[in-house]
Amino acid sequence: MAQATTNRRTRDFGRGGLTVGPIGYGAAALGDLYAPRRDEEWPRIVPAGWDAGVRYFDTAPHYGLGRSEERLGAGLRGRPRDDYVLSTKVGRLLEPNPDYRAGDTDIANLFAVPATLRRRFDYSRDGVLRSVEDSLRRLGVDRIDVLFVHDPDEHEREALEGAFPALEELRSQGVIRSYGAGMNQSAMLTRFVQQTDLDIVMCAGRYTLLDHAAEEDLLPAALERGVSVAVAAVFNSGILATDRPVAAAKFDYSSAPASVVERTNRIADIAAPYGVTVPQLAVQFPLRHPAVATVVMGADAPEQIVRNASLADASVPEELWGELAASGVL
Repeated sequence: MAQATTNRRTRDFGRGGLTVGPIGYGAAALGDLYAPRRDEEWPRIVPAGWDAGVRYFDTAPHYGLGRSEERLGAGLRGRPRDDYVLSTKVGRLLEPNPDYRAGDTDIANLFAVPATLRRRFDYSRDGVLRSVEDSLRRLGVDRIDVLFVHDPDEHEREALEGAFPALEELRSQGVIRSYGAGMNQSAMLTRFVQQTDLDIVMCAGRYTLLDHAAEEDLLPAALERGVSVAVAAVFNSGILATDRPVAAAKFDYSSAPASVVERTNRIADIAAPYGVTVPQLAVQFPLRHPAVATVVMGADAPEQIVRNASLADASVPEELWGELAASGVL
């Protein structure tokens, strides 16, 4: 049986000299995604990831109305700044919520935090510059390595005319090392790769064991233009996070169709004789593509970030990938 190569080596991340390991931490959970994190638990997440070898951390103002940035900054405080890569996002400004009443939360936007602030979409140059200033303050750092235009699905023109030129300006001035866009689709990301000089994109959910959409447009364009890809949401909302699909498994934020459950079980059947699990495959599948630099994964507990960090270490033989492809499940 052929020996798989290790995924632990670092890879170039953009064209600004940054490098990343195979696993990054997406810090939405630090913004109390879905439910509050316990005060005795959330401060342990980033240190646990650090001890497990994670050195790339991604956040956004959107996550918990700034709480994720604040907590991530607290978790990284005191760590050598040159030893990790930090990214956040622009496109949503936070401002006081005049309609706030005691007890109001942001759970309608999936975050269990007091709704004392509200988001305002702003992809203008001034909006980008203000967003960066606010993020630096919340994070408590003197620089951000990568800035992503965040989910400009309904604001493509504004992003092209405002945000991207502003980010190009910041990169040319040396304020940031790289810039790009982060989205849950590949089509618009592909247009950004072709029409701007960004050097990193983050694509969520569109290059996984179950969804290869980015293979048709984004990944070839990224290779051609020398753009690094960070792949997020590799578990497709949960169905790929366990060795076998659980009852009421989710796929792309909805209940998984029977056909998707059947396909996932078939993948598990084929992998089992090799001693390989579905989560290990889910993490390592995108890392096999030469355009992909890293996989970004969330975690809402210290044990989870440690487990996630280990998924890139499993030995997955080429024979297994070949059998999966021959069976038609990939």
